[in-house]
Amino acid sequence: MFKNCLICTNLTDGLDRLVKFVPYLAGSGVKRIVFLHNISVWESEKATKVDEDRINRAQERLAPALQEIPEGIEVKVEVLSGQPKDTILRLINTYNINVVFTGMSIRSAVETKIFGSNTLELAPLTPVPLMVFRPQLILTYTQEELALRCQHLWRSLLIPYNGEKSAQYLIEQIKHYAQNRPKDSFQQCVLLWVIDDGGRTETLKEYHLHEAQEKLNAVKTELEALNLTVETKIAQGNPLHEILDTAVAFDISAIAIAHDYSSNILQWTISSLAKEVVSHSWFPVLFFSLKQ
Repeated sequence: MFKNCLICTNLTDGLDRLVKFVPYLAGSGVKRIVFLHNISVWESEKATKVDEDRINRAQERLAPALQEIPEGIEVKVEVLSGQPKDTILRLINTYNINVVFTGMSIRSAVETKIFGSNTLELAPLTPVPLMVFRPQLILTYTQEELALRCQHLWRSLLIPYNGEKSAQYLIEQIKHYAQNRPKDSFQQCVLLWVIDDGGRTETLKEYHLHEAQEKLNAVKTELEALNLTVETKIAQGNPLHEILDTAVAFDISAIAIAHDYSSNILQWTISSLAKEVVSHSWFPVLFFSLKQ
């Protein structure tokens, strides 16, 4: 589905383990893989010798990525100093990256506000989607499990859809990346529409269910035209809970979701379903951001 990926790791988030799984990442259709470890500016302003030692240690940790590279695959290792956001944005342009891998621990809203999150800060800035992983899981996978995960990163996607601008943008992005996807990289998806009909009459509920199904069927037809297997589901209740429950029920590889920064950028700091999914899902999250 994606051909050029940037894997950002702090060497404690488990993503550094992927240096030994380049052939399996290639099996998911990736053609160019760039591993990045960033040393923050304030850290690199210590003694030069200390700085060089850290760079050398990081390069040694990531060096296995450059061994046994499959034919037709390009692999780079970058250990750089600077502000992480600036470094990532620069490498996106340099290597024509179209997806960024990043790790993010599950935190409550209060913890995120206090400690911050590089992923949440990066999200509104990147011109390409983020693939967000849980360090707690990546670190505990056996090699066999991680190899399988690397091969099927986007094989089956859960796509929440409600007809709004961000949801429509998400579908257009999915269609764009699916058009020239490598064989077997993206095979199926589940379209989920969650309706919160608390307090409404049964007649009004039936109307919304029927309207939602019609719109889902239209999107299903568009995606099936790209040789994808598509299922639809309509649920009633809390959107976050229904999304996470559906992910388990349908055995998906990742949840795809989008946030519309162009409508109200303050919404991201206050509340949004996209932020809730990124913050609480144990499943990998493929996050798209609409900025214009």
